[in-house]
Amino acid sequence: MKRTFDFLVSAIGLIVLVPVMLIIAWVVARSSPGGVLFGQTRVGKSEKPFQCYKFRTMAHGAPIAGSHEVADTWITPTGRRLRSAKLDELPQLFNVLRGDMSLVGPRPCLPNQDEVIAARRARNVFRVRPGITGTAQLASIDMSMPEQLAEADNSYIENQSFTGDLRIILATVLGAGSGDAASR
Repeated sequence: MKRTFDFLVSAIGLIVLVPVMLIIAWVVARSSPGGVLFGQTRVGKSEKPFQCYKFRTMAHGAPIAGSHEVADTWITPTGRRLRSAKLDELPQLFNVLRGDMSLVGPRPCLPNQDEVIAARRARNVFRVRPGITGTAQLASIDMSMPEQLAEADNSYIENQSFTGDLRIILATVLGAGSGDAASR
């Protein structure tokens, strides 16, 4: 049921949000040099790597780093606004449609975040698809707190429900959580 819901909502969301995504793409393209979309390898279900897509929010050529490691100077002014409103993550609807991600679940980490991977592995967090949003994100727990993050992820997995996912999606859309650490 979760996969069917993810597929339908992401397909409808992409159709409905195409005008918004085109405007964002235009603004990103006009605001700084570089591509509009940013693809980054992330760790998915069963620790399988996948390409996670976002709107580019950092200056072209900025190093690849977790959001809690990003220097303020790397983020463009437009990127800061997109991150704080979580609009940079709209292209992840393509990831959900493809089956790499879910709408709700543990946020996907980078393959070089060894402490996060180890903590998640110990709690079997990789048994589910990563999500665009999740309880840890809403609680402002990021990758800089691997044990706390893995515990929150595991708690979500152990207690997940359709109505719980709907509440998380609604809270995210209404602005709960603080976006990523780099947007604060």
